[in-house]
Amino acid sequence: MLHHVTKTQDEMLEGERLLELGMSSKPSTPTRSVFSRFEETPDMEHWCEDWMSNLPEELLDMPLTHLAIPGSHDTMSYCLDVSSPLVRSESDLFRVLDGLCCCLTRPTIFKWATTQDRCIEDQLSMGIRYFDLRVAHKPCDQTSDLYFTHILYTHVTVLDTLWSVASWLESHPKEVVILACRHFEGLSDALHHFFICNLKKIFGAKLCLRQEADWSLRRLWASGRQVLLSYDADVASRHAELLPSIPYWWANQRTACAAINFLEWNKQLGRPQGFFVTGLNLTAYRKYIISNPKASLRTLTWDQWQSLSEWVKQQTPGSDPHSLNIIAGDFVGPLPLCPLVVGLNRKLLTDKKGRAENGC
Repeated sequence: MLHHVTKTQDEMLEGERLLELGMSSKPSTPTRSVFSRFEETPDMEHWCEDWMSNLPEELLDMPLTHLAIPGSHDTMSYCLDVSSPLVRSESDLFRVLDGLCCCLTRPTIFKWATTQDRCIEDQLSMGIRYFDLRVAHKPCDQTSDLYFTHILYTHVTVLDTLWSVASWLESHPKEVVILACRHFEGLSDALHHFFICNLKKIFGAKLCLRQEADWSLRRLWASGRQVLLSYDADVASRHAELLPSIPYWWANQRTACAAINFLEWNKQLGRPQGFFVTGLNLTAYRKYIISNPKASLRTLTWDQWQSLSEWVKQQTPGSDPHSLNIIAGDFVGPLPLCPLVVGLNRKLLTDKKGRAENGC
């Protein structure tokens, strides 16, 4: 069974978020700036739903690669099918163990492979604009159905999910999403062709073209384009609508301290050109999982969130070599990643004001 956060837990988490951010309990009158809403409005999910369209005018011509954009790691793991086969990349030893005692392995896999607990429409409405989509074809499946994966396969299919994204974008014409399709376990050349044809059918004129270098919000709004589609396979170079792979800084560490050290080391090397993702997601090795049977990725993430969130608050978007762009994490529903990351964009206004005062 999928684990969902209860209403009581949501209310407690919301209360903690309001206390932490010092927000009033009374709704404020909506204003033009997303940042004034960040400071005054307790209904964070409501104003995050259209945060791009509510950005101040000064940021609308800035490249999206210079904005702080919230993302979700392993976006579709909220609907893993505990009865599905293991993905092809798992070791033979692990497959044998799973076959012998699946009653023990499957619950453990599920609680450590589940990184999100909200559906993709909810993530969109909460402000997530980068989606980590791991696409695969099931072994021995005679159909062309594609699924998402994270050790297991999902209940939902890829195409049904992307139609839902397209529908959401229709009702939010000024929001732009970045879809990172990758992994592609079990996809033949024919399945890649089938998938790409369907991507073009689903999003049509909303797809941004690779040769269009200036992806600012104002320019995208004028062209009606809303989808930047990264496709991590060689075949992408043959399609103008597909962007190359987006770099993802994955620490592969269990503690916030170790993850932050890794991210700081990457920052010192300088930011990549174009889009790139800073991953806040933590990783536990099997030795830790076996020795901590009551733990889960959820408890691990919760325990480390304070340190991770404090580090995020210190970051800055923009063009500086040490600036960040997309910041992705786990459990982006109950944890306030979206307002935290979107709020970083206020620093761009401060920087522009400072340069203007100095005559730059």
